[in-house]
Amino acid sequence: MSNANLSGIDLSGADLRVANLSGADLSEAHLAGTNLSGANLSKANLSWADLIDADLSGADLSQTDLSGAALGLSNLSNADLRGANLDKATISEADLSRANLSGATLTKANLRDANMRFANLSRADLSGAYLLGATLRGVDLRVANLSGATLFEADLVGANLSGADMSGADLFGANLRRVNLSDAVGII
Repeated sequence: MSNANLSGIDLSGADLRVANLSGADLSEAHLAGTNLSGANLSKANLSWADLIDADLSGADLSQTDLSGAALGLSNLSNADLRGANLDKATISEADLSRANLSGATLTKANLRDANMRFANLSRADLSGAYLLGATLRGVDLRVANLSGATLFEADLVGANLSGADMSGADLFGANLRRVNLSDAVGII
């Protein structure tokens, strides 16, 4: 099903483990509760798709368009999201532990209460992102753009923010123990 046009399709609750949907158009698709663990969705269009409570653990979502997608409560642990576009996506209460989001765009994304333990967000753009109460323990945020991000009460213990742009970021109540802030800019 690679490069297939599945725009708007309803596959809610389907079992699509290890499916090859690379390059597929799944924009505005209904995929709530779908099992896509280990699936290949690289370069797919999932803009404005409903992926609430979906299992995307270990999935390849590299260079995928997930702008505006609803990913709340989803399992994205160990997923490959390198270079993915998650602009304005809702990813609240999702599990992104150990996911690779290096170079991803998460501008104005809602990551409230997301579990991002040990995720790779190096060079990611999180400008204006909402990370209230998010768990970012041990996260790699080297050279990431966090300008204007809300990290209110976020847990950043052991995170690496070296070279990150923190201009205008709200860190009120954030746990910054053992955080590497070397060469970070915008820290007052």
